[in-house]
Amino acid sequence: MTTSTPTTHLASETATQPADWMAARSTAERSGDALPKAGERVAVIGCGTSLYMAQAYAALREEQGQGITDAWTPTEARIDRGYDRLLAISRSGTTTEIVELLAQVRGRIPATVISSSPGTPALELAEPILMAEVDEKSVVQTRFATTSLAMLRWHLGEDLSLAAKQARQIIDAGEGSFGAASTAEQVTFVGRGWTNGVAQEAALKLRESAQLWTESYPMMEYRHGPVSISAPGRVVWAFGDLVPGFAEDVAATGADLVHHEVDPLAELVRVHLLCGTRARLAGLDPDAPRGLTRSIILNPAADRPE
Repeated sequence: MTTSTPTTHLASETATQPADWMAARSTAERSGDALPKAGERVAVIGCGTSLYMAQAYAALREEQGQGITDAWTPTEARIDRGYDRLLAISRSGTTTEIVELLAQVRGRIPATVISSSPGTPALELAEPILMAEVDEKSVVQTRFATTSLAMLRWHLGEDLSLAAKQARQIIDAGEGSFGAASTAEQVTFVGRGWTNGVAQEAALKLRESAQLWTESYPMMEYRHGPVSISAPGRVVWAFGDLVPGFAEDVAATGADLVHHEVDPLAELVRVHLLCGTRARLAGLDPDAPRGLTRSIILNPAADRPE
């Protein structure tokens, strides 16, 4: 008798990403008036995964000369810096910190929120960009986060066709593309520029889904201390072009270097697939990470700092 591995929400939602990214082009085109214009000074806010997508977008927008762009978690945001627009990313549209900051700036700063959940508070407080087609049942975010970033990249003038093709190839390859990461006891992710946010997100995904020991650093910062954790049986996973001498530095530690010449967003899909595999091997449910829920809603009386 043959038994099949149960399909998780995480696996199902990972699989739709290439098509989701291509569809996001239309979303970007029809939402242009609600998205940052070239030259605007922009604050992008998010929590958890959404924060890392905000960081990636902020760096990418500045790299393209589109204007000053800061990424903030809402509780740390300095909104008194003369921003022309506030852009929020919130899958649930109910996260307390997001909703409170949007309410605080309403009528003062033009604000837009990207969400996948209709009928939620955040959508009433800002110009909504609703992408209900990429909503998720898994607590662990995959397609909403990457499609939000893909949509923003389309809006910046990038073509995600190659990234979507590469992601499909990675999904089709499955577990055969993981290499040493399949069994590594520890993974350090590194990035450069806008891929620092992607590397942060990759580390978070494996922590959430598989309780794996992961860390994330800018690639040039790796040499300044984090290199000491690398050793045989561990992995350094790089997003973006390698800096000169980086591969040699990793090799000297005995750790394995994972690096593929693909779009960093497509490479993040490889991490999503690995999450499912490592969670299964650990006997964990990747759809229900320990201690997490789909949205963090705080008790105003009990959960506020003095």
